[in-house]
Amino acid sequence: MLIGDVARRSGVSARMLRHYESLGLVRPTGRTEAGYREYSAEDIRRIFHVESLRSLGLSLREVGRALDDPGFTPSELVDDLIRQSRERIAAETELLTRLRRIGAAEPSGWEDVLRIVALLQALGSDSAGKRQRAALSSADEVAVPVEALAEAVLSEADPNVAGALRWALARSGDGALGLLAEGLGSPVAEVRRRAVQSIAEIPDGAATTLLRNALTSPDAVVRGCAALALGARGVADAVPALTDMVVEGTNDVDAADALSALAADPALADRIATGLADRIAHGTQDAPVRLRLAQALADIPGPTTSRVLADLSRDDDRAVALTAAYILKLRNETGDDC
Repeated sequence: MLIGDVARRSGVSARMLRHYESLGLVRPTGRTEAGYREYSAEDIRRIFHVESLRSLGLSLREVGRALDDPGFTPSELVDDLIRQSRERIAAETELLTRLRRIGAAEPSGWEDVLRIVALLQALGSDSAGKRQRAALSSADEVAVPVEALAEAVLSEADPNVAGALRWALARSGDGALGLLAEGLGSPVAEVRRRAVQSIAEIPDGAATTLLRNALTSPDAVVRGCAALALGARGVADAVPALTDMVVEGTNDVDAADALSALAADPALADRIATGLADRIAHGTQDAPVRLRLAQALADIPGPTTSRVLADLSRDDDRAVALTAAYILKLRNETGDDC
């Protein structure tokens, strides 16, 4: 078969076939009387072998070794090709992500594009100061893409930079909530903590919904942070989790403050007092727990609280009894028992 026919049937150009010949990869076995190259069936089979190996990413030099070196073993080369492919895919994915973020920022001109690229690079800097300045720069005319901010805050270990990133996310609205919601389900505890802290600072109804869902998280840190944020927003669903925090001694002072704020709603005050009282009744022989519950009752209005404090003022533990009696005295003086 002549070179033109081989090119048409194989899809390999005549120019490339001549190049293969010059490299010694595929040499036609014969020539016609007129001197034209003539390829045998075995030559054509080798051409397809060359093309198959090239499709795996092998260089022409590596293809020659694979076909002609009897001692050649493919395993090491294949492993290397896998590594190169992964690196190439990672680089292309990073480029795609960067382009998508630039497009989402809707730059009005190339100056905006250059500023966004600079900000994205700064967010990935090894310098905490540069990362923080990039986060704070979201107040400028060209904002940092919100997805980049979300990914940055989920991986940020520096508390000052993390605070700046959360501030920037809170100003950007709810566009980051999808990524932050994924962060809540991360297998890494630190990522879950950063996610819930960031959601807690977004004053949005969708963020509140995510925080409500986080109350059932198996991660106590996530539950606690969500409960404190919801308590500050006046969400009654947080009451059981806040009560648990008082009992467990986990941020119990903050939890008690949140319960106090919620108890400003008369419809919630008795519910909160009853919940705390139930923990005492079925509570525990642990005096420090009873002490924390007594302290949490201090700012909860209503007769249920006064009745529980009166019982606690006769507690076997002196510290619990004195604390409850003192709180009860203050309530009687200020008329908070009704």
